[in-house]
Amino acid sequence: MPTTRDYYEILGLERDASEDDIKRAYRRLALKFHPDRNPGDAQAEAKFKEAAEAYEVLSDKDKRARYDQYGHEGLRGQGGAAHDFSHMNVEDIFSMFSDIFGGGGFGGMGGRGGRQRVARGYDLETEVEIELKDVLAGTERDVEFTRLDVCDACAGTGAKPGTEPLKCPTCDGHGKVQQAGMGGMFRMVTACPSCRGRGSIVKEHCTACKGKGRVPRKRVLSVRIPAGIHEGQAVRVQGEGEPPPPEASPSGAGVRGDLHVVVRVLEHEMFRRDGDHLLMELPIGFTQAALGTEMDVPTLTGKVKQTIPRGTQHGTLFRLHGEGLPNLRSGRRGDLVLVTRVEIPKKLSEKQERLLREFAESEDQHVMPESHGFLKKIRDLF
Repeated sequence: MPTTRDYYEILGLERDASEDDIKRAYRRLALKFHPDRNPGDAQAEAKFKEAAEAYEVLSDKDKRARYDQYGHEGLRGQGGAAHDFSHMNVEDIFSMFSDIFGGGGFGGMGGRGGRQRVARGYDLETEVEIELKDVLAGTERDVEFTRLDVCDACAGTGAKPGTEPLKCPTCDGHGKVQQAGMGGMFRMVTACPSCRGRGSIVKEHCTACKGKGRVPRKRVLSVRIPAGIHEGQAVRVQGEGEPPPPEASPSGAGVRGDLHVVVRVLEHEMFRRDGDHLLMELPIGFTQAALGTEMDVPTLTGKVKQTIPRGTQHGTLFRLHGEGLPNLRSGRRGDLVLVTRVEIPKKLSEKQERLLREFAESEDQHVMPESHGFLKKIRDLF
């Protein structure tokens, strides 16, 4: 049954997402929730189908345009509901995006222009949280993730130890079959549906990996987060992804994929980031604003003295050069920008109220040019 959730929300995208953004988001979710990786998990299977439905619509320009304009109603009778992609294994999904993400194709299956390409494994993605102060000098974090590795028991063949896989009779061991397309005018070469491109069929499955040739393993890795990194940027750890799929290389020979560690920067209680600059509200009393003062201002590295001149107004900006965050490439630090917030006391003692009333009686509007100018504009208007 088609979903009624917003397709962009399902893929975690903004409505102006590019085609590559859509493909990247779907690939990430498909690999995460695919039934092959979550056997017996009905919730994961539902999320996988939901992501597939969202991808089918948003990856089609016409369907996306109708959806953007009319929502789900615009897709009724237009093939808006997605096909059931659960028959696709994770290798199929990887193959769909190999050109975009550097998948490199599968060994022995050739490439553009007939070139053979080295078998390459899947990229993986995980997340790590850091604090704003960690952006200043960089940090190291231990990340834990699960990846598929070659099964030690069967050496990746998927066959029960002591037995050998049999040559696939459908493709005669080639792993590929030809199919007619476009009314018989062309012949398309696709992965064999019987052996899924392996070229062999396993009769007696390895009990350790259930015939898949790969087993999930947890791994803990220390990752260096560079200074100046931004929210949502990723650190690529080369070779820490998964080995090539079994149909490309049962033994895992080839190039492992990479691990992408997406950095999440926690919000700070005082500072707000703007590129390499930091913004901070600086509360001051109205007497401090009127008379001027000197006060300690917190930074990421300690405290600095800041002079507040007499007559400082609400919203005045003060810039502390070099007290921001380092640029990811140059290392040059941005600034800390202070925005004054003049606070008015809600409760006054009798003495304070008396003094303020005396001040109000002696107040000369001409010494306050902003309010004087505002009152003049009102008089001119009426």
